[in-house]
Amino acid sequence: MTHRTALTCTLALLLSTTQALPLAQISQAGVLRLATSADFAPFNSKDGTTLSGFEVDLGNLIAQTLGLKVQWTVAPFDSIFDGLNTEQYDAVIASHAITSTRLKVVDFARPHYCTGGVVLSRRGGPADHKALVNQKVGAESGSTYFAYLKKLPFQKAIQLFPTSDDAIQALAFGKVSAVVTDRFAALAAVKAYPGATLVLGEQLWKEEIGMAVRKGNTTLKAALDSALNTLLENGKYRALSLKYFKQDIRC
Repeated sequence: MTHRTALTCTLALLLSTTQALPLAQISQAGVLRLATSADFAPFNSKDGTTLSGFEVDLGNLIAQTLGLKVQWTVAPFDSIFDGLNTEQYDAVIASHAITSTRLKVVDFARPHYCTGGVVLSRRGGPADHKALVNQKVGAESGSTYFAYLKKLPFQKAIQLFPTSDDAIQALAFGKVSAVVTDRFAALAAVKAYPGATLVLGEQLWKEEIGMAVRKGNTTLKAALDSALNTLLENGKYRALSLKYFKQDIRC
């Protein structure tokens, strides 16, 4: 094989690789396919067929910034990454904390908000992690909150729920003594269940939350980072954050 033939083959390979890049395909289709769990108000939730929440609005803004339409899919939180690997959608925005374990199976865009895990209980209930000894504690299946509870070095009964909303509802109706959940979800729960006298206890750790893409999809990750940077700089992120939380929740 001559040098010229080798170079031609190399260029052909690079061209075919470029054409197969997910971002190029997304741009050609003009649609960004986003998935969320729709079970984590005020970030993502569903009323009938209508999706709403901070992350839903943010996902729409990101697609708009990229000049794309958006197509939403709802999938269970604890298996939502499966759809990335089977290319059912392009990215997931469902309040996933960026962890070393998750980074083994997906890549994350830059964080789009920062929060932390907290103990949420009824008034007079356990207010910190030490008070969870021998308590019945709720958490969402597949969440970092469940992972945290498992690691606590003392006896406790962990009850898992399909969604964060289910866990919080169980607490409001006295079926568990406390839940470990997101700080902002806990604040929303206090307002949603005024008769339950819910109280935020100790913040247990800080979390950076990001959009997930298929492992190795560097072009889409870069595009999402760029769009989010634009929204952070032009004031649209701040306006959206103030609408939902009356504060700027960027990292």
